[in-house]
Amino acid sequence: MHVESLMSRDVVTVAAETPLKEVAALLSRHRISGVPVCDADQRVLGVVSEADILRKEEGRQPRSSTGLLSWLFERDDESLDKVSARTAGEAMTSPAVTIEPGRPVSEAARLMLKRQVNRLPVVQEDNLVGIVTRADLVRAFNRADEEILREILELGTNEIEQLQINGAIGRRRPSA
Repeated sequence: MHVESLMSRDVVTVAAETPLKEVAALLSRHRISGVPVCDADQRVLGVVSEADILRKEEGRQPRSSTGLLSWLFERDDESLDKVSARTAGEAMTSPAVTIEPGRPVSEAARLMLKRQVNRLPVVQEDNLVGIVTRADLVRAFNRADEEILREILELGTNEIEQLQINGAIGRRRPSA
């Protein structure tokens, strides 16, 4: 299964100059946890997530740790920049972690886990064409066995051999 079969094509995006307050309102209104920040040509510049907005809110609170190990909890320069962010461009995580539509879903899952992100803007020739989220990947596991079998039967020989090499397909012994 490829990313393009799971991705949402109708993507809520913002421009770099979009006020952060407006980004927060969009997230709430659309019940999503992050949005790609794109330029006029739909090239992905970064992503603003709920975590980026929370960093700004966290910065308003005074630090209570003044003990011997308080240096472990000091914010890095990027976090400090996000505290003063007023626009999507200032708050976004950049560069965005992206994926192409023809890549396997397993690659998207590995990338999300490795890079600790909840969504991947899907790009083709540097332009945004969709978005895939962890929730999309979880829903892919909730499919009927018949649907999975149909998908396997549609695969070409090379793809099936690759699945066997990766251990995703085992062979059943004929019943006696």
